[in-house]
Amino acid sequence: MILFPYGNSNFHDLRTSGALYFDRSHHIPSLESTGKQLLFLRPRRFGKSLLLSMLANYYDINRADDFPALFGELAIGQQPTSERNQYLILRWDFSKVSPMGDVDTITSNLFDHLNNAVTDCVQQNQQRLAFPVTINAGNGVASFESLANAVRNSGYQLYLLIDEYDNFANEVLMQARTDEARYKALLHGEGILKTLFKTIKGCVSEGKIGRVFITGVSPVVMSDMTSGYNVATSIYLDNEFNSLCGLTSSELQGVVETVIAECQQPVATAETTLETMRVFYNGYRFCYDTTQERVYNPTLCFYFLRHFQRNCQPPEKILDGNLAMDAGKITYIASQPGGNAVIHKVLDEQNTLLMESLAEKFGVEALQSTVQGEWFMVSLMYFFGVLTITGRGSIGELAFGVPNLVIRRLYVEELRDRTLPAAQDTDTVRHLASQFYRTADLQPLVDFMENKYFAVFNNRDYRWSNELTIKTAFLTLLFNDTYYIMDSETALQRRYSDLTLIVRPNMRQYPALLDMVLEFKYLGLKELGVSAEQVRGMSRAELQQLPLVVTALQDASQQLQQYRAVLVEKYREPQRLRCLAVVALGFERLVWKGIG
Repeated sequence: MILFPYGNSNFHDLRTSGALYFDRSHHIPSLESTGKQLLFLRPRRFGKSLLLSMLANYYDINRADDFPALFGELAIGQQPTSERNQYLILRWDFSKVSPMGDVDTITSNLFDHLNNAVTDCVQQNQQRLAFPVTINAGNGVASFESLANAVRNSGYQLYLLIDEYDNFANEVLMQARTDEARYKALLHGEGILKTLFKTIKGCVSEGKIGRVFITGVSPVVMSDMTSGYNVATSIYLDNEFNSLCGLTSSELQGVVETVIAECQQPVATAETTLETMRVFYNGYRFCYDTTQERVYNPTLCFYFLRHFQRNCQPPEKILDGNLAMDAGKITYIASQPGGNAVIHKVLDEQNTLLMESLAEKFGVEALQSTVQGEWFMVSLMYFFGVLTITGRGSIGELAFGVPNLVIRRLYVEELRDRTLPAAQDTDTVRHLASQFYRTADLQPLVDFMENKYFAVFNNRDYRWSNELTIKTAFLTLLFNDTYYIMDSETALQRRYSDLTLIVRPNMRQYPALLDMVLEFKYLGLKELGVSAEQVRGMSRAELQQLPLVVTALQDASQQLQQYRAVLVEKYREPQRLRCLAVVALGFERLVWKGIG
């Protein structure tokens, strides 16, 4: 059986235990030639820590005897570089630094981490260090300088590896708006992070540190340090490093086929399994070259495949709970000026979100600017991994979209929580949606929408009202990735329906679950020539007889007939398919009917 490295970022352990490892060592020569101080950004859970562990084992002078076992069968093992096993390794992992407390407490937490790392480095290299290292309990930066001096004076150099350089600073920033003062105190002026990175820069220029490799999520913290560390070469958008972290389709296919064979399932199951993983876990592109292959989130893939291997079926919960905390990134964006509007734009599949470029140099003040905020918010969402580059616009702009359905779920849940903060309303929606999945009877949900959901909108929202607004409202109520794949572009061969719910392959064993397509139309009250009070006073039968409503239902029905033909051809279960036309009359009433 394949030993999946889920939650394991220890390269030495993976290589010596026989766990699955996708070789990234062939990138080492390019990394060396690109620069001596590198900054590499990727979203959480993309394998950055494993990459650092691989580099640590390759360059560690203490691992020279292990080189054949660790790297002999890998690409770099055939042609190692001259710097192989030439450094003393110092590793920092800022995700271990607690962001809780005031600035003095956080500084103390950082110093503790630095001191522990320095102590570990000394213990690993006692026989090589000819000079003592002083551990300063009250100043971890001083301890680091003492180590750097001892290493250089002993005839060696450090290779400094910093994992999640921006983790605790980002946590401070996103806890609450009032924490911006703490964030700025850590980075601006003589803040401790700026001081630390100025020290790193000085140690490199003095020859004490030979190489630095830094990973993180976004460039915000680096930008806010300004001159504190302006010497790193950014490689996070380089074409050749697009798949430095993440899994490619070809890598994943072989593993899936092996797992399917172990479960003694038909070969065709591999194709449906890959399709499920594609729509939920693929979609990330980390460069401007839109011909580069999109990559998969490895942690999610290992979560899925490990479950499949043990149970011979996919997990019912498609989102690994360890990734759910990324929802906080979307919550943070939504809290910024204009952030909620950006989230609605992201969910609009038919109007591509276009930007001339990514913002790579910006700080927290720029993010909160109402003038430039959208550009910075979209850029930050890209770095967080909740948006990706999907293509180019008509004049070369970058097109952005949601990478996959797991991330789409995070957006939907954020909007739902903002619209229906009361727990009893969430429970009601869950019950109504569950009924709908089995009956396709939309009326209970329509009643809830009219009596509860629309109440959160006010008159100024009419300026933005359209079919997207109605679709988004239904999406927040109906989204369920345990039962459904909501991927209209794939299911309908790039013909856009408004909302498509296709039962997941492993859930099609339950005939009570229905496939559904919903087509929405929006009619403004001015267009209808009626007031809100008049619409609310009319029966549903009377609303259905309004000429514009009749026409809208006819138009929706014609589109649904086209979609139905495509879906019947693809899934071969016409008895399971329901098509529904929905017409919104302002934010007051809804009329719907099923299409045979």
